[in-house]
Amino acid sequence: MQLGKIVGTVVSTRKDEKLVGLRFHVVKFVDPDGKSTGSFVIAVDSVGAGVGEVVLVAAGSSARQTKTTEGKPVDSVIMAIVDELEIDGKTRYLK
Repeated sequence: MQLGKIVGTVVSTRKDEKLVGLRFHVVKFVDPDGKSTGSFVIAVDSVGAGVGEVVLVAAGSSARQTKTTEGKPVDSVIMAIVDELEIDGKTRYLK
């Protein structure tokens, strides 16, 4: 899993029928301090996340393990919204 921040959405009116009804977000990967790592991914949203939220993204075959993505041709899924991180006993909020 990787930490990311949703920075945008993808609108696609024509897509494979297995993807109809799914929402896609542009997710910029971030480090534990919330700083961009320079990479991004387009991920299916399985938790109702929105622009500006910090999320956990699963990729590869793990991306097809959620109820929303099971049996669908996806490679990345947003599967959690991060409320806070605790590292070395210190709580970090990445909003």
